[in-house]
Amino acid sequence: MGGLVLEGGLAAHTEQVKHELEMLAWPGRDWVLPRPAEGAASGMFDVVIVGAGQCGLAVAFGLMREKVTNVVCLDENEPGKEGPWATYARMVTLRTAKHLTGLDYGMPSLTFQAYYEARFGREAWAGLDKIPKELWMGYLVWYRHTLGIPVQNGIRVQLIEPLDPASATAGFRITVRRSCGKSEALLARKVVLATGIQGGGEWHVPAFIKESVPRSLYAHTSEAIDFGSLKGKRVAILGGGASAFDNAQHALGLGAGEVHVFVRRAELPRINPIRFMEQAGFMRHFSDLDDASKYAGIDYFLQFNQPPTNDTFNRASAYPNFTLHTGAAWQALEPTADGKQVRIHSAKGDEGLFDFLIVSTGLLTDARLRPELAGMAGHIATWGDRFEAPSGQARNPLIDVHPYLGPSFEFLEKAPGSTPYLSGLFAYNYSALASLGLSASALSGSKYALPKLVGGITRQLFLEQAPATLAAFLAYREEEFVGAWPRTKADTAAAAAASVADAPADGTPTAAAGEQAALAAGPPTRVPSVEAMPSPAKRLCA
Repeated sequence: MGGLVLEGGLAAHTEQVKHELEMLAWPGRDWVLPRPAEGAASGMFDVVIVGAGQCGLAVAFGLMREKVTNVVCLDENEPGKEGPWATYARMVTLRTAKHLTGLDYGMPSLTFQAYYEARFGREAWAGLDKIPKELWMGYLVWYRHTLGIPVQNGIRVQLIEPLDPASATAGFRITVRRSCGKSEALLARKVVLATGIQGGGEWHVPAFIKESVPRSLYAHTSEAIDFGSLKGKRVAILGGGASAFDNAQHALGLGAGEVHVFVRRAELPRINPIRFMEQAGFMRHFSDLDDASKYAGIDYFLQFNQPPTNDTFNRASAYPNFTLHTGAAWQALEPTADGKQVRIHSAKGDEGLFDFLIVSTGLLTDARLRPELAGMAGHIATWGDRFEAPSGQARNPLIDVHPYLGPSFEFLEKAPGSTPYLSGLFAYNYSALASLGLSASALSGSKYALPKLVGGITRQLFLEQAPATLAAFLAYREEEFVGAWPRTKADTAAAAAASVADAPADGTPTAAAGEQAALAAGPPTRVPSVEAMPSPAKRLCA
């Protein structure tokens, strides 16, 4: 990360960010008491964050701003490839509006807009429609570098276990495997799962595809795909959402012979409920709704696949070798005898032979699908456990397997009192959707979600050490005032000498002298009228 090249005006802007961070650094001392850890070379971290994508980095920065600095982000990818943007995200731009904020915690100079303008200028920003995904990844790399966020790359979390299943405060043992093959254990008081859209379960491939098609002939959109090998080939994509068209235009742009998108429904999805949800009140306070209202809201949300963006659809459909099949759910797949092609039978009949299938069928949320939670998933409370639907309200099995989270994204116990350690484990990933709405499930919700998570973690850390902190407070005897009365001649002489030393050489009154004169003169004789004062808007824009 030390080799980051700062282009255009970004070098000066980076220094400006650091200067602003210094101005906002008060109070400037760490406060979490260290906890010894036997047998762990790295000691015990206060917080381990699993994932160093946009969410993991922002969580770390939020904690560091609150002077919780004994933290680390763990990511299985190499630097610069955390998250989807440089790997399986095959869209051209982000789908969210370019003005989104959240990772900046209210610091204008830390927004993507400020980063972009520093590189390309304000006129370029004004002409930008949506954020190119490569530039977003560049922003995240700069964000990590500028803020000094501690990240360990090439490290995969294999298992998370409580150090003491009967304790809410003992912490966790995290078994990891590094890219070199070495396994080791890390210890942490708190663990945040900033594991992205798939981090609460797994990407979904329908069973009939896995059972009937050779593994070499299909891939989920979340996987690495050798699009170079598909030049001139006939490709079928299952699904009508945004990711399907992202992959369609990507394959066509790299020379695929034909790309056919198959959609079960008679029409493509047109409504994106996220656009309604992206309002301050909804994003901040959805989590304050009663359970029945949350359940009904997410039930409605899940009825809609995210539609393709208009520009992605237009980009894909402009190719003459693109075909869209609606009302064409796949009913049977027949590999050829040589295992090199697959014949697709849809609801509309025989669709012919294809060389490769791309599956865009979304994901399943279920903590039992996460290998790192293997020992504790059965103890995590779900919506199926906690929510009793009112008479007439139908159950949705997709919602029922979502974890039923606390107000700060913490897991809760299936059986109260049985596994208190779960409160120290936080699900800042897509699985939080049912409990906290647009949060880690959408970049646009981060502005309101991150403070809830960070505040919940710092609250736990403080309360756990409260007895020691209060004892230290009650024993505090450090003297701040050192004056004496009555003053001696030596004291008076020393004070006079200090005043002379502090006075400017040109005789200009010091700030302290000016303040004393103002106090002696009493209140001003005239107070400006309300009409004469600048409006708040004018003051902000001055």
